[in-house]
Amino acid sequence: MSIPAIELMTALRSGQATSPRLTWYGPDAERVELSGRVLDNWVAKTSNLLQDELDAEPGTRLRLDLPAHWKSVILALAAWQLGMEVVFGDAGAELLATADPAPGAAQGAFDAVVAVALPALAMRWPGELPTGVVDYAAEVRSHGDVFMAHVDPEGSRRAVLDATGAEYTHAGLLDGFAATHDDGIRLLVPAVEGLESALAQSLGAWRSDGSVVLVHPDVVVTEKLLADERVNGS
Repeated sequence: MSIPAIELMTALRSGQATSPRLTWYGPDAERVELSGRVLDNWVAKTSNLLQDELDAEPGTRLRLDLPAHWKSVILALAAWQLGMEVVFGDAGAELLATADPAPGAAQGAFDAVVAVALPALAMRWPGELPTGVVDYAAEVRSHGDVFMAHVDPEGSRRAVLDATGAEYTHAGLLDGFAATHDDGIRLLVPAVEGLESALAQSLGAWRSDGSVVLVHPDVVVTEKLLADERVNGS
């Protein structure tokens, strides 16, 4: 069954597939640019990791204990493509993705914990991880570039439970949760506004056949950056 997240990924990999769709500016002069095809590739690998290694399926809840970051966006898209529910804050969930996997993170509260190293070039988690914690950077690259769901997702299932308690189904993800933007926008998204906002803004931009420039709070947004990236909305 097709749901809006699946249709969105199809559009991103097929329409202007080599054009930038997500550009990240991070600390230490990080700049990561993902075309539609590369973004879809990352999302497919992540969906396969969630499904094949962590037994995720439609309705499984994933808590994103992460800042607004390009890897956080990929994890959310992957979860939605699977028909999972994304939650924030201290909401209950079966799976946890976090940049701070404390030693107790894998003990009882979650079925599985995914440690996400945020530096752009990180090939694995720096240092040792608690027993049972999955190293996202080390594991994701070994998974397939094409995603095939084991179970068809359902549009009536919940896709997002935000920090205010508002709920959005998969069928209403783009019409309800996503922000509204002009067609073809090149959107500046300040990471300082948080992951929920970044996801809503990004979904809205992509729905309008646009693209996103996501900027870490420590990065100064200069006129040169805006001009170089051809930003025309914020």
